[in-house]
Amino acid sequence: MSIITLTTDFGTKDHFVGSVKGTIYSELPDAKIVDISHHISPFNITETAYILKNAYKAFPDGSIHIIGVDSELNEENKHIALKLDNHYFICADNGLISLLTAEIKPEKIVEINIHNRIETSFPVLDIFVKVACHISRGGTLDVVGKEISEVKTFKELQPLISDDKTSISGNIIYIDNYGNSISNISKKLFNEVGRGRNFEIIANKYVFKKIHSKYSEFVDFSVPKEMRQKEGNRLALFNSSNYLEIAIYRSNLNTVGGAVSLLGLNYRDKLTINFI
Repeated sequence: MSIITLTTDFGTKDHFVGSVKGTIYSELPDAKIVDISHHISPFNITETAYILKNAYKAFPDGSIHIIGVDSELNEENKHIALKLDNHYFICADNGLISLLTAEIKPEKIVEINIHNRIETSFPVLDIFVKVACHISRGGTLDVVGKEISEVKTFKELQPLISDDKTSISGNIIYIDNYGNSISNISKKLFNEVGRGRNFEIIANKYVFKKIHSKYSEFVDFSVPKEMRQKEGNRLALFNSSNYLEIAIYRSNLNTVGGAVSLLGLNYRDKLTINFI
């Protein structure tokens, strides 16, 4: 039986997550449910996309991913189900899935059309769960929706390249638990546009001329501990997800601070790479 994952902005205080899981178990008593996150910032599409993109690949092929963020059905927010990279995704067509479809072409996308058969005020519970359980039982996407060719794109997820290929402009799309500020500029894009040229990264009023390979790269471990670089130094690196990140070494929002607090790099803030 396929794994069903849940990614929502529901939090864990209310009954929503429990109700969704209970409904899945009612239909599939042997279901395997995994929580990716229920602490997405409310209605935050970019944060959802970033977390989902970096989590789904760890699951086996055939896994089904329910995404309950900004999922209310309306004229501008249809519901979709798609198969992509041998995984299934069920969500609102609000742009969040475009971070995945920009790199991997979906095998099939359908606009879910079973709403007239189900009275609902909680679409994740009533619609998304129905679709997930249908797929888990071996059902096809054609049964739950009409095939479409495209999904909405969310421009905030896509960095801009200057016409003369001398710069990339991006934005901070995610603040992690350590207060590090993560941009939408991938290592692949940096290499394709930069082609080995020198560069400078401008983030807020701070300039970075080197991209580190790991957080502690600038620490000289040959000198005694008391003489080494201390926590609090700022650096740029490509993180484990291969996105450009501005970080503070050994950051802690409760003590030394993080890039979001010390450098003022908040969600949606601009970041530019100039190639020289």
